[in-house]
Amino acid sequence: MPHDTPGSAGPLAGITIVALEQAVSAPMCTRVLADFGARVIKVENPKGGDFARDYDEVVNGLAAHFVWANRGKESITLDLKSTGGIDVLHRLLDRADALVSNLAPGAMARMGLSPAELSQRHPQVIPVEIDGYGTGGPLSHKRAYDLLVQAESGACAITGYPDMPAKPGPPVADISTGLYAALSIMALLIGRARQPSDAPAPAVAVSLFDTMTDIMGYPLTYTQHSGIDQQPLGMSSPAVSPYGAFPTRDGQTVVLGTTNDREWQRLAREIIDRPDLADDPRFATNSDRCASRDVLNDAIGTWCAQHDLAEIQQIADEAGIGNSRYNRPSEVIAHQHLKDRDRWRTVATPNGDISALLPPPVISGHELPMGAVPGLGEHTDAILGDMGLSAEDIAALREQGAIGPAYPTSQIPRAEQSNA
Repeated sequence: MPHDTPGSAGPLAGITIVALEQAVSAPMCTRVLADFGARVIKVENPKGGDFARDYDEVVNGLAAHFVWANRGKESITLDLKSTGGIDVLHRLLDRADALVSNLAPGAMARMGLSPAELSQRHPQVIPVEIDGYGTGGPLSHKRAYDLLVQAESGACAITGYPDMPAKPGPPVADISTGLYAALSIMALLIGRARQPSDAPAPAVAVSLFDTMTDIMGYPLTYTQHSGIDQQPLGMSSPAVSPYGAFPTRDGQTVVLGTTNDREWQRLAREIIDRPDLADDPRFATNSDRCASRDVLNDAIGTWCAQHDLAEIQQIADEAGIGNSRYNRPSEVIAHQHLKDRDRWRTVATPNGDISALLPPPVISGHELPMGAVPGLGEHTDAILGDMGLSAEDIAALREQGAIGPAYPTSQIPRAEQSNA
């Protein structure tokens, strides 16, 4: 299915992904694939589309979640409760390599899109279902959102402070599940070349709960073998000490960390000038230091309060001790390290151009494409035309309600909007 989006330049050029997706987890999966050059066709309900489009209006009238997780995609509006809409979806799948979904439990099966049914009708398509809790358990029927799964998996219990649990700021469950799903698709695409040509594609199921319990590997392993539920320590870690955030003389906050005994010795002797602590057998090992972290934090905090951030960081760098500055999001946006490394790019949206960070992978000789954020149904007519439907066919589908309204062609061009 030819197209002229930036995705055609990427290493996944020629791969087509059809997405029945909402919110963050599946959109993050397909955004990663789009960033690597796959063609992603986002199928949306004509009545509003992906509900993440309406979370807020802070990005020139668009939602921040949506523009972040949906660049590089094409949007087609289909009423999948209609015969015409389902027929168009199957015609899309005739040419697709994978179908990614994260709908409510049982929704795909009710539409005749279970892995078994897809294997019969579209054996080349890799069906990827992202759900909350996986199948076969007492929670399998439940809807699941990022916060709910973070709470269920124990992540909130190890975040925040004792008796003051917190949700980790980014939607870790959604993002990580999306990345696992994208990795699974890439692995199966590679493995496809080694399979018989008539072998149906394996199905993939990734749940937010399984992903989060995997990410909880260290605390679960620790508790499993110690019987101790570790308490959250704010901007510190129960695993190593000293390691935390300390106010500086000039009103900043520095984060200092050690990961082994040698680093502890350098921090004590070369930074805070406390050889007595370095020689004290109470702090000889990391386990010892974790047991006495309050004593060490007081000593480090007292020293940091007497020095400015720049001085602390210079001394720590010279001593080979890891350190950073505590930043708010507004400060990260203006971060010199991002600017000097040219990490910002311009991405088009229906309401004008915006700045977005490049994807994390830096691939020599190749920059991953970052396509436009689609308007609701923006590519419906073009996609249907690519499939061989005539203008009359498209008009008939629209009259039946199988597809959404025609996308406005009188919009201000995106490049002009950014200069308005």
